[in-house]
Amino acid sequence: MVEESLLRSIGQTRTAIINGEVTMIELVNTFLSNAERNSHHNIYVELFDEEAIAQAKEIDNKISKGETLLPLEGAVISIKDNICYKDHTCTAGSFMLENFKSSYHSTACDRLVSLGALIIGRTNCDEFGMGSTNENSHYGPTKNGFDESLVPGGSSGGAAVSVQLACCHVALGSDTGGSVRQPAAFCGIYGFKPTYGRISRWGLVSYASSFDQIGILGNNVSDISLILDHIAGPDEFDSTCLSRPYEKFGQGNTSKDKPKLKVAILESIFSKEYLDEEVLEPSLEFLDKLPSQGIEVHSEAFDYLDYLVPCYYILTTAESSSNLSRYDGIRYGHQSKDTFDDYKDFIKTNRTEGFGLEVKRRIISGTYVLSEGYFDLYFRKAQQVRNLIKEAIDSLLQKYDLILLPTSATLPYKLNALHADPIKMYNSDIFTVLSNLCGNPSMNYPLYTISDKKSIGIQAISGFGDEATLFDFAEYI
Repeated sequence: MVEESLLRSIGQTRTAIINGEVTMIELVNTFLSNAERNSHHNIYVELFDEEAIAQAKEIDNKISKGETLLPLEGAVISIKDNICYKDHTCTAGSFMLENFKSSYHSTACDRLVSLGALIIGRTNCDEFGMGSTNENSHYGPTKNGFDESLVPGGSSGGAAVSVQLACCHVALGSDTGGSVRQPAAFCGIYGFKPTYGRISRWGLVSYASSFDQIGILGNNVSDISLILDHIAGPDEFDSTCLSRPYEKFGQGNTSKDKPKLKVAILESIFSKEYLDEEVLEPSLEFLDKLPSQGIEVHSEAFDYLDYLVPCYYILTTAESSSNLSRYDGIRYGHQSKDTFDDYKDFIKTNRTEGFGLEVKRRIISGTYVLSEGYFDLYFRKAQQVRNLIKEAIDSLLQKYDLILLPTSATLPYKLNALHADPIKMYNSDIFTVLSNLCGNPSMNYPLYTISDKKSIGIQAISGFGDEATLFDFAEYI
């Protein structure tokens, strides 16, 4: 029997397998067993069980021969179904890509595999990353590990539950407007979105290119920082990647005397106007305790809160309309089995059959805001507002180390609670879209799981390129 702690820590796992306390095959079989036992949660759309077992045997063989392990051998990782893994299917949760098999690794997967990480399977997600509940997937909804009647959050809901129910050590997800942090909050784990450009987007199926980032979900900050250290850095295949030399971000502050952190909270956010009572009370309790940890807390004005969601959805739907135009059944994607005399009817039917309702909704919205007569009224204006928001946040982060926000205004929703109400679903992203609009790194920190097994979290945003302060903050709390 593999100890629970080894299922939730890469560092402890590596120590245990090197010392002969457990074998890698025992560990992998436990993860696979957990995934199978929890299959009713609809976590994985595909498990790479045969490959995982074969790789585990190779690692055990290296240990028996006294060979040195690669830096990530012992780490078991799941990947969201919109991250390409060579010779494996990647559908982005969509019928449109049902038969697509990637001919190359995403840069993130390539770096993981080259360092010995074991990729155990691909996790369920909202179609093309569009959703906040993980109910928009072609494969059906993923269910929260705490309570099957609750959503896990989206769009990286499957990734979050794979970590939550100990079906892997760490999961790679993607975060366009909170799709890593919100599921992490709902599932009681850590969820990290890096600075835009910190991790290559090569091999990530595009939703909104100026917002998308590969993110990391885990049970502890050490595992997240370890994975970040090995997959971050410049990439010749992604021109949006930061060109700064590789550096390690997750070392934290190792001195005994920690520097005093100064954090800002935005006026009025921690109030009944924005938060449900079940989220507000524990969040205020958390904030009240920070001064005793040597953290200064200041309230600051922010004039753009009501513009965040409209700005975000105008820009992301516009980008998705452009990015998803390639899926027409001719260049890429599903082809209808019907016969057509006109290629326009062929394309229209392919897209009608291939895309789900939410994806169609966002494509139509994005096409509208990019259309002649509305481009200046909506898209250009939203770009101007985005610049104003970034200037305001940059100004605050010159004065403070972090900005603290709720991750979600509510507890996890019941299944189908928001599925029929897209506007309410969009508004639920009000606190998470901010860091994507600005490109700044941010992280969800699980506060605790309340008595009826519903998790809440709080998120911090740090300065552009300053992931280290997010990891330092975890040491305080």
